[in-house]
Amino acid sequence: MSQNEIIVRFDAVSFKYGHNNPILDEVSFSVRRGMKVALMGQNGAGKSTLFGLMIKAAEPDSGKLSIGAGLSVATARQVIPRDQMDLTVREFFRGCFSENVYDIDPRIDTVLEVVHLGAPGLSKSEAISNKPQSFRAPHERIIKSFSGGQQVRLLLASALIQNPDLLLLDEPTNNLDKAGIEHLTDFLKKYPKTVIVISHDADFLNSFTDGVLYLDVFTKKIEQYAGNYFDVAKDIAARIERENSKNAQLAKKIQENKDKANFFAHKGGRLRLLAKRMRAKAEGFEEAKVDVRKEDKTIRPFIIPVQQDLVGEIARITSFITVKNHTPAARKVNISLKKNQHLLLSGPNGIGKSTLLESIAEGKAPGATVLPGIKVGYYRQDFSTLNFDDTVYDSLFSVMEKRDEQKMRSVAAGFLITGDIIHAKIGNLSEGQKGLVAFARLALQNSGLLILDEPTNHINFRHIPIIAEALDKYQGAMILVSHVPEFVRKIRIDEVLDLEKL
Repeated sequence: MSQNEIIVRFDAVSFKYGHNNPILDEVSFSVRRGMKVALMGQNGAGKSTLFGLMIKAAEPDSGKLSIGAGLSVATARQVIPRDQMDLTVREFFRGCFSENVYDIDPRIDTVLEVVHLGAPGLSKSEAISNKPQSFRAPHERIIKSFSGGQQVRLLLASALIQNPDLLLLDEPTNNLDKAGIEHLTDFLKKYPKTVIVISHDADFLNSFTDGVLYLDVFTKKIEQYAGNYFDVAKDIAARIERENSKNAQLAKKIQENKDKANFFAHKGGRLRLLAKRMRAKAEGFEEAKVDVRKEDKTIRPFIIPVQQDLVGEIARITSFITVKNHTPAARKVNISLKKNQHLLLSGPNGIGKSTLLESIAEGKAPGATVLPGIKVGYYRQDFSTLNFDDTVYDSLFSVMEKRDEQKMRSVAAGFLITGDIIHAKIGNLSEGQKGLVAFARLALQNSGLLILDEPTNHINFRHIPIIAEALDKYQGAMILVSHVPEFVRKIRIDEVLDLEKL
């Protein structure tokens, strides 16, 4: 098989949801065998929809989509569906195949090792030869018992176990710690087949991709580029500068000809004909103007309001549970959070960070107390604080102390929540749009304690500095979990609790 063989081709493909929600407009591009491609674009532009078309979960409204004959395609989604959370690991992987696979256990062992979810402290060969039950024990484990980062690894493993010719990864670095991202990057560099990756992590993409497909949310077209995203950003910036420069020159000529036309129009005789030609010339320059490429919109700077009359201690943590090598252990600390104090929880995937945050937010942590009357703003990485059956409109209103539609719509617009989106059900939004709704809710409620679990997941990297600035300025108590160092560096952190070192 030729390495230059085109295995994916979109030829004038259009797709829309309903009558008023176009996603793709006569999109055309191709992908050759063995390429590593980044698929980028604004939240809600339709990147995941593009993957859905490639795996035939949806059909184009028009145009032609060609996938190479006999090509196997597998995708690692952004999140594990809720109806699969109660499956065992073995049941979860069996669901990756349309037919029963009789040798599924050794194949599970292989991919779990690839994504670092094998038996604790054992290589595969050691586990099989010395403690086979220890290595196979995770096959009976329930999916929902894994941490968010471990679930991301399971999603990746569910695609790898199929050994696809075309691997589609949707936000694979979400929830992954530094070691997990490094391991995934190394794997993708060595993967011999074709990979298309959706991600807002430019540094991650630039480490292994050799091309970019950019889905423009305004034109609904795909722009195809060689090189990495930084190359694309430079190309786009240069193009916008050329287009603006050309339009500025044309605007100058248009004004000059209009001024001359106005001057000659009052002179009479042949000069009136000259004035007419000048106006025609100005109209020609007007038609020669180019449409300047629109850049992805970014959210507006925002403030997360703080609960009034906060005095003294807001929250205290005296003990917590960590999980290491699948074994829980109690740890003692003495952390007191007051107004305007920010705490960072750190540690690898699976150690218990999200579990601790959830128990604090729900008031069920045996070693943590939150002062009575403190309002908690909780951003969960899986968005389970949102009711997926609510409309965005109702969800935003539900957190406001006083219903003020003008204020609600103004805040929503700052998070790019406008038009049809505000009346859509939350469950129908992209993961990135759900994240923006969650932040809009925080901006509409007055919290005394802010709890944030991986708040950059699924978020367009253009928005992240603005979110970091809002968190940096937050004047209540805050507990943050994030595996994105450049994001954390932009936020004032007063204390770090490393769950691995205690």
